[in-house]
Amino acid sequence: MRPPATRVVGVGSALPERVVTNADLATMVDTSDEWIVSRTGIEQRCIAAEGEYTSDLAERAARAALASAGCSCDDIDLIVLATATPDNTFPSTAVSVQHRLGITKGAAFDVAAVCSGFVFALTTADALIAQGIAKRALVIGAETFSRILDWEDRTTCVLFGDGAGAVVLESAEGGGDDPSRGIIASCLRSDGAHKEKLFVDGGPSTTQTVGHLRMRGQEVFRFAVSATVDVVEDVFAKADVTAAEIDWFVPHQANKRIIDSSARKLGIAPEKVILTVQHHGNTSAASIPLALAEAAGDGRIKRGDLVLLEAMGGGFTWGATLVRW
Repeated sequence: MRPPATRVVGVGSALPERVVTNADLATMVDTSDEWIVSRTGIEQRCIAAEGEYTSDLAERAARAALASAGCSCDDIDLIVLATATPDNTFPSTAVSVQHRLGITKGAAFDVAAVCSGFVFALTTADALIAQGIAKRALVIGAETFSRILDWEDRTTCVLFGDGAGAVVLESAEGGGDDPSRGIIASCLRSDGAHKEKLFVDGGPSTTQTVGHLRMRGQEVFRFAVSATVDVVEDVFAKADVTAAEIDWFVPHQANKRIIDSSARKLGIAPEKVILTVQHHGNTSAASIPLALAEAAGDGRIKRGDLVLLEAMGGGFTWGATLVRW
């Protein structure tokens, strides 16, 4: 294992003001709080207001992360933004955020890996900094999934919410006072054979429409647990660590039953699992950085802790990253 090339120095988040509870949804579709909670663990989610876009949430999360890191916009020379709900087909939402922040140097681009997007974006930024292409990056996960939901489909509209989270990643060159801090190992996977199990039925090249999210929930659930174990065990092997050494497990916040099953199979104690799905719902690429921001903000995740990130999304895509905080 190489020493970490990058380290996380700041984290921030942003959520829409509007909160939609399960009781609210029960007035819109044939569902109930008991049905949603028992199957997913979700109690509420935040929904973007009219005129509130993915870029708005991303900018707010980015500014919060910069404040957390004690950095200014001038310090950033890379933005990697994970989203499946960009403002426009092009340019990338990252470019819009870059402009709003007043950054005119370096590069900004989007990564499309749906719910795995933040792990893919973090791994990409880590590699670019390791290559000397950038020194300090904003890595953002931002979504307005409410815009691609079929609000008459009770099996999917109850699952998702909107939000954004961001981290500041910087070069670990020089090591500082603790050269072990930073991204230790990552593993990424994808398999397009599973596309029809979780996808959006629209796009510029096919229907010339945005489309709606479609999902075969039972099949996604079964695959998610096995995929999580596969990719996390690979990361453990790369880093030469065991589940017992993990201080915190920060999984993609899709479904509490998936999270519980994955942690149990990996041998990670329940008290080490960060859960935010109950009040955010599934925010796709935003879910991991939102959970990181909450757990770091309330003091659970502390400097020196070993933190495991993991996600699976449409495609299928899946990945994991191990970070010494």
